[in-house]
Amino acid sequence: MALPTKIALEIVTPEGLLLREDVDELVAPGAAGYFGVRPGHTPLMAALGLGEISYRRAESWRRLTCFSGWCEVLPDRVNILADIGERAEDIDVDRAEEALRRAEERLKRIKDEEGYTDAHVAYVRAVTRLAVARRQHGQ
Repeated sequence: MALPTKIALEIVTPEGLLLREDVDELVAPGAAGYFGVRPGHTPLMAALGLGEISYRRAESWRRLTCFSGWCEVLPDRVNILADIGERAEDIDVDRAEEALRRAEERLKRIKDEEGYTDAHVAYVRAVTRLAVARRQHGQ
């Protein structure tokens, strides 16, 4: 039996289908760290963390944000159910920069552990959105 040569990648958020493409490989933010998938990968289920989903078609890499969810990997397909996800081209950079500024200010005001987790998640989301948008556009 021949190994598949492509991966059918499907990413769904609560808002609906975000992406459906045949890709050559992808990298996703697992809850315990990033992991890569190529055609023929061993089946697995993984919890997703906060970060960037990168996928390659031919020589071109594309990027999306991913903020928590689940990933099902099969030899010829990957199904991602993301709590929040955005394509790089849909990110408003000015708005993301303002969110980063607010998150940094919020982190500076924290005096003890209370509120730290929420402030840290807001910071990571803002940094990720900016990184995805800038990397996709070569900035």
